[in-house]
Amino acid sequence: MGEKLRRSARGKGKASEAQKPAPSPQQIVARARQDREAREAGYRAQALKLYPWVCGRCAREFDRTNLRELTVHHRDHNHDNNPGDGSNWELLCVYCHDNEHSRYIDSDYGSAESHSQAGAATHSPFAGLADLLKGSD
Repeated sequence: MGEKLRRSARGKGKASEAQKPAPSPQQIVARARQDREAREAGYRAQALKLYPWVCGRCAREFDRTNLRELTVHHRDHNHDNNPGDGSNWELLCVYCHDNEHSRYIDSDYGSAESHSQAGAATHSPFAGLADLLKGSD
């Protein structure tokens, strides 16, 4: 009788594994968010241990009361590139971080101002410099 129970228990395990429903889109999105939050918490904690709590652009200093406004910026803009030595990170305040990403997007796609054509320069600031230097001898 023990052998019969073992066989039926094994069979049930295989059948239930084969009939697992596919995760819903909401479950997939929730899992992706959880994974991202865990990844971000990991490198943020590492970066806050490695670097002083100062914005790398505007030099604003942070303490425990306003630390949530200090973000980790990926220099190569690849959020999956998280070396343990922190060489791809810099700490930026939320304002400088937003500005950095705006500049990156503008340089990537071009801004509206970059399409305007500037006229050729006609002024030469050093045109008479050689004559002035010769005359002072």
